[in-house]
Amino acid sequence: MPRRAGNNLLLNQLNDPQREAVQQCDRPLLVLAGAGSGKTRVITYKIAWLLQKQGVDPRNIFAVTFTNKAAREMKQRVVELLGSDQPQGLTVSTFHSLGMNLLREEVEASGRKAGFSIFDPQDALFVVRELLRADLDDNGLVERVRNQISNWKNDLVGPSAAAAAAMTNPIQVAAAKVYPEYERYLQVCNAVDLDDLLYLPNIILRKFDNLRIKWQQRVRFLLVDEYQDTNAAQYQLVRTLVGAGNGLTAVGDDDQSIYAWRGAQPENLAQLQTDFPQLRTVKLEQNYRSMGRILALANHVIQNNPRPFKKTLWSELGFGDPVTIIAAENEEREAEKVVAGLMQHRFQNLGEYRDYAILYRGNHQSRMLEKKLREMHIPYYLSGGLSFFERSEVKDVMAYLRLVTNPADDNAFIRAINTPRRGIGASTLEALAEAGKQDSCSLFHAIESPRLHDLLVPSRQGSVRQFHHWLSDTINKADTEPPMRVIEGMLHDIGYQRWVTKQSASPEQAEMRWQNVEELLKWLRSLSSQPDRSLADVVAAASLMGMLDKDKEDNEANVVSLMTLHAAKGLEFPHVSIVGLEEEILPHRNSIEEDMIEEERRLFYVGITRAKRELTLSYANQRKRFGEVLDCQPSRFLDELDPQHIVWEEKLANDPAKREQVGAAHLSAMRALLR
Repeated sequence: MPRRAGNNLLLNQLNDPQREAVQQCDRPLLVLAGAGSGKTRVITYKIAWLLQKQGVDPRNIFAVTFTNKAAREMKQRVVELLGSDQPQGLTVSTFHSLGMNLLREEVEASGRKAGFSIFDPQDALFVVRELLRADLDDNGLVERVRNQISNWKNDLVGPSAAAAAAMTNPIQVAAAKVYPEYERYLQVCNAVDLDDLLYLPNIILRKFDNLRIKWQQRVRFLLVDEYQDTNAAQYQLVRTLVGAGNGLTAVGDDDQSIYAWRGAQPENLAQLQTDFPQLRTVKLEQNYRSMGRILALANHVIQNNPRPFKKTLWSELGFGDPVTIIAAENEEREAEKVVAGLMQHRFQNLGEYRDYAILYRGNHQSRMLEKKLREMHIPYYLSGGLSFFERSEVKDVMAYLRLVTNPADDNAFIRAINTPRRGIGASTLEALAEAGKQDSCSLFHAIESPRLHDLLVPSRQGSVRQFHHWLSDTINKADTEPPMRVIEGMLHDIGYQRWVTKQSASPEQAEMRWQNVEELLKWLRSLSSQPDRSLADVVAAASLMGMLDKDKEDNEANVVSLMTLHAAKGLEFPHVSIVGLEEEILPHRNSIEEDMIEEERRLFYVGITRAKRELTLSYANQRKRFGEVLDCQPSRFLDELDPQHIVWEEKLANDPAKREQVGAAHLSAMRALLR
């Protein structure tokens, strides 16, 4: 058990700017934290400082970030710092979790009832498709309308303002028409979507003075990680919660802002200086991750962007080797060279596969790399596959749980009522929908509507009434029995394991799918073990985590990592290769057309600063697209590299020592194949 860290010990483990940031508690603070400069350390040490030195009640400290993984890591570090003095009541969460907790506490002010459901993006798409009456999603209309509504909510634009703002853009016109109907649908279902977890708290705190004062008194200190990634709704929520107080600590790096496409506003960092006149700024520029040459290259690239906050990363880890640039005839040769170089380097240095990462701009670039890695029998992990919560068996169980805790959730009703199948066809569901529409009630409650007799013959009502009776009984059990007893009884009643077996292509697939269900049950059991947790609490927490936990658990296996540059943010590897340094790939074609080169340059900068010891860049002179071989132009970012920090692969190829190393690496690979 770690011992409580004394004040001097806390400060002695920090460099001067970090120490300044931790001790600054009486003014709003902006910490400009360069890549690898210890920003998480500053936040966790500041929490410990507030608790130990300032004597702040942990219930008045809130730390927010963007992923569950980051929140878990942050909370664990605080616990390790404080040892046995684990803070009770401290909030370390994502923005969306904070918003959900506020909504659950102020549910009446939100216009919802207790036990509301959270619609995930697929649920939201289904609703929009129904409202548009779109059988076929021509040219992505449904998704683009849904995205427009999402953008409006993130900009705190309600249905009335959206209607006034929509002009001639056909997507905006369609979205403005659907938006109020979409909101009514959510209310009828007693549901919110993911954007509402930020949108509705802002509305509540703006509308009700007593609630705003209540939350401002509770949130004395608010520490925000990755501030450059905040959108308008997140920024306004922070500003409202902090109020006129001095308890804000915003930590961010405008050079790593790479999420404008999903609403992030890096200008929020500069806006802090206007909204908080007493703001103090601290820069963290010492990098604890990368060799000096890698940082020099990154500094040289990013200076081509306009930067309101200039930082120069530096390191005490040594200078390191030049960055290697590989030019290949086509994408297959590029993959061969990158994989062969990785294999050679590992053979020469006796390294682990987990030390290597190959990064790219788009997921489609992974295919050729996977092919070459498989040919060389090199194990790899592909980030961005099907997430746990996207698996059909997990979504089935969660649909049932959402319905038990909120019978007004029509999306969950539609998924659950025929899983397993109960012989309830489309015409029966249409009759339920019409009865619900006429009575302004949910599909579940429409089963008891007298109107149903006029819409559905009695012989076809048996299955839905039987389902209604069973679900009503399960809902009653949820009020009196422990959550896990209800969940396990529910799965037994519907014979879900038999259904999974019946629907699987093989016994092996059935076993794998049921293992996913058991993993979900194990996790729900952990959630329900917390004191005073109702089934509704468990389901709400599980639903939200399923939507936000896109970052998979850390991959502990000894494998090469393949991932996009966006997915690599926050990670680090000793040896990194960035492939596809070509115009229309990096920078991406869409970004070139939309004049967003600066964000693409920041994305390249993020990729460079993932490397700890060595970095390789590559491009192809030709690439096959849609069956046609096209000539490629090297990325403009290659021209921005400082020549003194790079070396071209063909020069290395002429080095006799290097040729010998390559031959030895290939020989090693052949031996591995023979084994």
